[in-house]
Amino acid sequence: MFTNTRTVARLQLGGAPIHQSEEASMKKSLRLSAAVALAATASLTLASCGFGGGTDGGDAGGSTTLDLLVPSYSDNTQGLWEDVIAGFEDANPDIDVKLEVQSWDNLESVIATKIQGGEAPDIYNGGPFAGFAADELLYPAEEVVSAETFGDFQESFLANAEVDGTAYALPLIASARALFVNNTLLEQAGVAAPPTDWDELLDAATKVSALGGGVAGYGMPLGSEEAQAEAAVWLWGGGGTFGDADAITVDDPANLPGAEQIKKMIDAGATQADPGSTDRSPLMDIFVQGKIGMQVGLPPTVGQIEEGNPELDYSIVPIPTADGSPFTLGVMDQLMAFENDGDKKDAITKFLDYYYTADVYVPWVQTEGFLPVTKSGAEQLSGEEALAPFLEVLPDAQFYPSTNPAWSVTDGAFKALFGQLQTKPAQDVLTEIQAQADAG
Repeated sequence: MFTNTRTVARLQLGGAPIHQSEEASMKKSLRLSAAVALAATASLTLASCGFGGGTDGGDAGGSTTLDLLVPSYSDNTQGLWEDVIAGFEDANPDIDVKLEVQSWDNLESVIATKIQGGEAPDIYNGGPFAGFAADELLYPAEEVVSAETFGDFQESFLANAEVDGTAYALPLIASARALFVNNTLLEQAGVAAPPTDWDELLDAATKVSALGGGVAGYGMPLGSEEAQAEAAVWLWGGGGTFGDADAITVDDPANLPGAEQIKKMIDAGATQADPGSTDRSPLMDIFVQGKIGMQVGLPPTVGQIEEGNPELDYSIVPIPTADGSPFTLGVMDQLMAFENDGDKKDAITKFLDYYYTADVYVPWVQTEGFLPVTKSGAEQLSGEEALAPFLEVLPDAQFYPSTNPAWSVTDGAFKALFGQLQTKPAQDVLTEIQAQADAG
């Protein structure tokens, strides 16, 4: 039987549907490395000499200006941050917060240029952070929030923000993946229940594709937007791994079954045409329109459906794996504080403590459609039934090895190369990605 999620209270996004990839979003931060440094010693010079965040720590009147650089998750992002800043500045009239919102496409180059020019933001919202920590550019997280705020973070998320046992970033938002199923299409194809393993998924997707009329059984986005996410769904679902804080292990025999299963799905006609160049966001729009049988989605997908096609009959179920065992991909973005000017440390702490207050933080997270990373936030949202399928699997979620300084390069290699799996042998693609990761 299918569970019709139209009977479930939905997560309201309070605005336009989110079309920007959350993980294209959530994973596109840039590591400061030799490849982007002005010289081999540039990062050491910046770290040892210190650099301003674009403004002085204070002026004759005793005011402090904080520079906040963030990516746009949705059409709501800028307004949400402006509301946070307005409330904070009302409570702290001696602190001004200067907001800069960038697209995820521009964020990498913007943060690199600012760091190289000695104008790093005081607070930055991004993904991978280990490279910044390795270059000694960040405050340890415990130094820029109160003990109460630090203790409110879910332990699993905080552990994913650590390098050598020290957290250098603060968890901001979390997301888990789940399989969205078009109940109508599966029923028309004679599929009695959502698949739980790869064999069932291949069978169900092939039957749905056979319906014709432009319908695809499984939406498989291997394009550059977030190929690393679809790769993780399959490679990890087959028992593989991308590695850990110490080593990137893409070219591992355990990853081969998942890569080969992707090719099997494509060759069987179980996916949309040309998955190697298809990005997730436009593909999910097609799912919302009712033309795809199954696709892995995110919490914001619920709001997209509510906004774009509220009559869609769909279910949210666990992602099928090789043997049907439970699995989900967890994603987390962070806030981090650059160690620019010691005079701003107290102001940074006041801002972050204010932001993570449940009454401020929860509406921000809820409007963007993600999952909270704080205990108080999870408690406030515990009654949101639309989040239940994601909250249930999140405790067992597996995360990218973002604490490895090489993860940013690996992430980029997946985006550039994984789509070639459509035409190249699986082992060759994995080997090429590993080579780029090793080259740094």
